[in-house]
Amino acid sequence: MTEELERILLQLTQPDNEVIQQATAQLKQAFKDPAIIPALCVVMSGSQNPQIRQSAAVMLRLRVKKHWSKITPSDRESLKGVVLQAFMQETEHTVQHSLSQLCAVMVKHETPDRWPALLEFLNQSTKSDNPHDRQVGLLLLNKVMDSNPEPFKPHYCQLLQLFSAVLQDHNNPTALYYCILTLTAITAYTGTEEMNQMRSIIPSLIVALKQLIKADQDQASEAMEVFNELMESEVSIIVPHVAEIVRFFLEVGSDATLSDSLRVKALSCITFLIKLKSKTVLKQKLLNPILQAIFPVLVAAPPPGEQDPEDDEDDSGDSADNDNPKHCAAQIIDTMALHMPPEKLFQQLMPLTQACLASDNPYQRKGGLLCLAVLAEGCADHIRTKMLSQMLQAVCQSLSDSNQVVRCAGLFALGQFSEHLQPEVSKYCTELMPLLLGYLSSLNQAKVGHVTKAFYALENFLENLGPDIEPYLPTLMDTMFSALNNTENLKIRELAVSAIGAIANAAKELLVPYFPPVIESLKGFLTATTEEMRSLQTQSLDTLSVLARTIGKDVFGPLAAECVPLGLNLTDTIDDPDLRRCTYSLYSAVSTVSPDCLTPHLTAITTVMLLALKSNEGITAHLEEDKTFVLLDDDNEDDKEEVDLEDFPEDEAEVEADIHDVAGFSVENAFIDEKEDACDALGEIAFNTGAVFQVFLESSFQQVYEMRDFPHEDVRRAAFGAMGQFCRAQHKVWKENPSEVNHQALLKLLDLVLPCFVETVRAEQERQVVMAILETMNNVIKSCKEEVFRDPSRLKQISYVIRDVLKKKTVCQDGGADEADDEDQQAEYDAMLQEFAGEGIPLLASSVPADSFAPFLNDLLPLIMSKAKSSCTVAERSFSVGTIGEILQSLASVSGGRGVAGRLSNRLLPVLVAGVRDSDAEVRNNSVFGLGCMAQAAGPIVVSYPSNAFFCVSVWIKCFYLRNPITAFLS
Repeated sequence: MTEELERILLQLTQPDNEVIQQATAQLKQAFKDPAIIPALCVVMSGSQNPQIRQSAAVMLRLRVKKHWSKITPSDRESLKGVVLQAFMQETEHTVQHSLSQLCAVMVKHETPDRWPALLEFLNQSTKSDNPHDRQVGLLLLNKVMDSNPEPFKPHYCQLLQLFSAVLQDHNNPTALYYCILTLTAITAYTGTEEMNQMRSIIPSLIVALKQLIKADQDQASEAMEVFNELMESEVSIIVPHVAEIVRFFLEVGSDATLSDSLRVKALSCITFLIKLKSKTVLKQKLLNPILQAIFPVLVAAPPPGEQDPEDDEDDSGDSADNDNPKHCAAQIIDTMALHMPPEKLFQQLMPLTQACLASDNPYQRKGGLLCLAVLAEGCADHIRTKMLSQMLQAVCQSLSDSNQVVRCAGLFALGQFSEHLQPEVSKYCTELMPLLLGYLSSLNQAKVGHVTKAFYALENFLENLGPDIEPYLPTLMDTMFSALNNTENLKIRELAVSAIGAIANAAKELLVPYFPPVIESLKGFLTATTEEMRSLQTQSLDTLSVLARTIGKDVFGPLAAECVPLGLNLTDTIDDPDLRRCTYSLYSAVSTVSPDCLTPHLTAITTVMLLALKSNEGITAHLEEDKTFVLLDDDNEDDKEEVDLEDFPEDEAEVEADIHDVAGFSVENAFIDEKEDACDALGEIAFNTGAVFQVFLESSFQQVYEMRDFPHEDVRRAAFGAMGQFCRAQHKVWKENPSEVNHQALLKLLDLVLPCFVETVRAEQERQVVMAILETMNNVIKSCKEEVFRDPSRLKQISYVIRDVLKKKTVCQDGGADEADDEDQQAEYDAMLQEFAGEGIPLLASSVPADSFAPFLNDLLPLIMSKAKSSCTVAERSFSVGTIGEILQSLASVSGGRGVAGRLSNRLLPVLVAGVRDSDAEVRNNSVFGLGCMAQAAGPIVVSYPSNAFFCVSVWIKCFYLRNPITAFLS
């Protein structure tokens, strides 16, 4: 059989599909013979052709992995000896690589201690004086450890001693490479006993990586993943070495002689570090060195005759390739804005930015504008209250710059400002709208990239304009109709359709006169059948959904019944995730206008959306080797093949998917977006359609619940939002039909969902997901009120998780560790997270008897009051006094509330009185509102307070007599 098997394997390497197919059929037949394993062993050990030996090793690994339990103990021992002997005598690296993977599969089944010969070989080879032996030993160690690291845990201390020695072997870059990969594999499994050893290795690790960069930049880039693993699993290991690590990342990221992929890896590591340990970066005074190093990267001009990808005139804005050092430099500043106190960041950043904006070099001006743009999201409050006018002025000036590169960057910045700096930016509409309209009318539509950026800025500005858009509507709609009717460029039409959606969001019923021609244009695009029209068709669906929500029920109502069959017909005939997700949004929008239109189609609608949630389509597994014995790449043993999970073969002679063969997963963005929109739509449709959705609620909930652990944060966020909507939907059904069955269904949902919310708030790493959960939980409490607290322990659970967020004790807040020197300064998003938590306190106060909540309120109030200090930001002070007012307002509506409010008044009155004197109007208004609520809740109590605050107390007395906090707020 051996000769026949070798002949078949040789045929599989021939460049002839017919020969390969014949050989494949023969090999499948051969695999049914019980002698296949001994035959493969002979070929693997004795063939003169290294390609055949490698193929045999791969075949044997696949067979062993699936049929290990069928191999007798004596044959297993024999196989272990044969494989190890083959590995030791092998001279070709590609074959050694495949043999090491075979050993890894066997160790997974046998455990290391049951293969002492392997441990002995690893011990001897990795410590050998022969550099080649060390390489081979470390290759085998890496593959064995990477596939199954936990059983080696008793040997970790010994292994770390080995790694420490190998990392000094600078003349053997291959050994360094496999050593670092193995260190990466065990990092997540190390315990406290290995911590000191791991810390001591870091300096040697950095030096070793520098040597590896000189030898092989691709291997160095892969090896640098060790830092991401350290940061994610055991960040405390690197904290003592943060300054040294950052310097290394900056050296690599700034070196233009290195490959872009390596520089991107280094800069991405800095981004990840700032996200996880921004306080450490600040404490160790690394902010300025980082900025000084990345600004030259941000403002670098492209090579002569080339352009940055985003400045390509043919760029339509659809490219997802942002992996270049310049984008990574901007991403670092973006992450700083999201995770650092604005005051500390701007102090270091603005001098560099202003110097760029004033430069004669257009790429420096572009870099300055990009910097302003990426600050807008994370530092929105700081910019709105202190810097908006001067930053807007710089952006507006850039729109008339002589260089198109600068103008495009200005458009991007204006779009970011319009998205994140509302409502203040909209107040500049009289200056900005003529500028944008004039700019748009002067564009050469052949330069699609430039037009795309102009539409981006215009859309984001229009979206939030509200009624102020009215004077500009005729000009805007003329511009859009002109683009729809006169151009043959589909991208321009798509941009115009998208802009109409933004106009509708602002104009609402003001758009009614333009509705008929808009719908006529959309109908032509919606019924298109050609592939080149797909993006325009998808955008038309999106805009139709916006119109359904904004134009008014009376106007859109007659069209509602047509929308659902339209969407279902499109998804039946076109297999496109972007198009499907837009139909989900359309169904959701229709449910707000005419929920009855969905009733006949709910089975079809939910079926499509649940299939989207279940589907693995678009998820790609990156395997170490080819998925079948037919596809073998011998040119490079480390090549990885992409395999669609749904295409894994089921024939016993083929490969079964195995997680230890998977080097990683990737998911196409379109499929992530589809899952996110499916969750959002299911939740909204369930709430809007009410009782008719009941038959679909359980299956929908089960599938959405599965998405709570999905790898992508946007899908997790949407899943938690939908779970909250299901609770609110069931509560509404119970209120409309108060049967015991409906009541028990509600309590069952709450018992499942709320503990999940509480647990995830504590354990989730992404702030955006935690904020979404807190917001959703608040909505559930607001809707379901006392039903949330039927379980006696729930009040304590929710109160404690709110307290933990306010104390910064959750995972996404760095668990409360590594506190900043100045407690009053934090990133705006950290403050926003605490605001979401604080908004739950008045809701708790309004849902349970005051005496039940009082012990928890006593713990929570100091945390809210601490944010009213003068050193806090305006947003924090406003939140503090506003929340106090809402708590008092809630107490006024529950039993025992007056007594609790009265007991609290001596503590709260000084805070509210100070707020009345605040320099900010919003803080003053919220404070007066709070005094009114105190009067309403506490009644005619006697308060002792210094006479110099007579004015503030008189306001309080006035509030009491008015007995209406809203009136007091307005007075």
